[in-house]
Amino acid sequence: MLRVLAGGALIDRGLAAINAEGHTGPAAAQIAGAAVGLMILAGLWTPAVGILAGIIEAWIGFTQPGAHSFAIMLAGLGISLAMIGPGAWSIDAHLYGRKQILPPES
Repeated sequence: MLRVLAGGALIDRGLAAINAEGHTGPAAAQIAGAAVGLMILAGLWTPAVGILAGIIEAWIGFTQPGAHSFAIMLAGLGISLAMIGPGAWSIDAHLYGRKQILPPES
């Protein structure tokens, strides 16, 4: 569920930057965020792409005016998604198998 939320928000933000008439900053970062959002939504290379989404959104949040709270929230979602992984229904789980953490036997 977190993957769908983060990916959808990144894609929506990138498409809104493409359609905006008066750009508040470089739209290339927003478009890169949308591409990263597509990869997150599919669950492809989730740890690396989640960190990349966090870096891109933090950069957007600190450099573009008026985009602070939403960009920082998306950066946090990207970093947390990189830590918890893509989930069972993802390309990563299909290619590399689902990770299972088992408690040690006592």
